[in-house]
Amino acid sequence: MVRIDGSLGEGGGQVLRTSLALSLVTGTPFTIENIRAGRKKPGLLRQHLTSVKAAEAVGAAEVSGAELGSRALTFRPRALAAGNYHFAVGTAGSATLVLQTVLPALLLAEGPSTLLLEGGTHNPLAPPFDFLQRAYLPLVRRMGPSVEASLSRPGFFPAGGGRFRVDVRPAPLKPLHLLERGRVLRRDLKAVIAMVPFDVAQRELHTAGAALKWRPDELRTEELKRSPGPGNVLVAEVESEHVTEVFTGFGERGKRAEVVAEQVAEEVKRYLDAEVPVGEHLCDQLLLLLALAKGGSFRTLPLDGHAQTQLHTMAHFLDVKVQVREVSREVREVEVRAS
Repeated sequence: MVRIDGSLGEGGGQVLRTSLALSLVTGTPFTIENIRAGRKKPGLLRQHLTSVKAAEAVGAAEVSGAELGSRALTFRPRALAAGNYHFAVGTAGSATLVLQTVLPALLLAEGPSTLLLEGGTHNPLAPPFDFLQRAYLPLVRRMGPSVEASLSRPGFFPAGGGRFRVDVRPAPLKPLHLLERGRVLRRDLKAVIAMVPFDVAQRELHTAGAALKWRPDELRTEELKRSPGPGNVLVAEVESEHVTEVFTGFGERGKRAEVVAEQVAEEVKRYLDAEVPVGEHLCDQLLLLLALAKGGSFRTLPLDGHAQTQLHTMAHFLDVKVQVREVSREVREVEVRAS
């Protein structure tokens, strides 16, 4: 029985999700205490409970402590099963984070799976669907498995109501080496609005476009006519020869459109100036994939709290060695290999 302290690292839900994912993959039971101790509302919220229930279904697991507000949980997987699954958060909580909990195991299952997920698809502090589809899943496919995702309807905070489907055809994970980004082939800046004034999108595009010095034909607005609730997200996509990165900022009540745009532009500029292939948010997800493949390397920005938390949690379940080398002030080279 592996014992996890959920307060370590960034003290959020990632410790729980990664523990669930690796418990399913390895068949290792674990118990976790101090769940989300570093958050304003500690314990399991609806999206975390949905992740637990999803892992329970995929792993035919025995679980204790799976209830709202719980700060301790014990999880014992019994048998990993591919199949057709439907997981609904029931709130605007992130459905993409629920997917990230069970996907690693389903990539290595004995048969194909189909997942239907409902909840938030475009949430602050969670990977939006655009990142999943354009940045993360293409790398999964390069490592062997086939995974396709399609969005039926978006779900913004606070209304939620989003829905997407993921089809998984498993295969052994092969090591991936991603040390260079290559030439930038395409740049796209998209302001998405639903039940939000068109002026918001125009101000975001004007501000971010000017800061990045991108051409007018690289800027566009997408207005969603059918959405369960209002929402706004600014999505910057940088497609290069060897990787695609996605950066997002979310409009919120009381937050000026210009501020949203400036924050996204700053993140994109930092990534482009460092000339690395892997951005900050893709880093911790790629770490897990390479650890499961027992090999690979990539260059990225200095590791943030999420990546450090990922390294700490992976060490409880996987016998791999991760070396992080400082190439320059803004560049790190990460190498993963079997111990």
